[in-house]
Formats: sequence, structure tokens, C-alpha cells
Amino acid sequence: MEEIEILAETEDFSVWRAKEPDGEVTYHLEFGNVTVHFFQEEWEEFTKLMEQAVAK
Repeated sequence: MEEIEILAETEDFSVWRAKEPDGEVTYHLEFGNVTVHFFQEEWEEFTKLMEQAVAK
């Protein structure tokens, strides 16, 4: 069974992570009816990208 934790959410967006049955952690970014799924390494790269964008 997956363990799900909501990390942040607004009226239109949400970010959550799940511990999969095999022990891997995945991250999910929901925009309305679109969900983008990230493995741990991809999530780390994505958050670094967003930090760079916000800094500008």
C-alpha cells in the first residue's frame, strides 16, 4: 500500500509524494487534470531548476 503525503496545495495545484510498495519515493505535481510524476533524482533536479527560475 502506498503512503501518500501532501507537501503543498493551492486551489488549483498540489504537490505530493508517495512511498511506493517497493520502497521508492515518487513525487507528483498536479495542475488541474494533468499530473507530472518524478522519481527522486528527477524531483531533485526539478526543484533546483525551479529555485534558479525563482531567483531571477
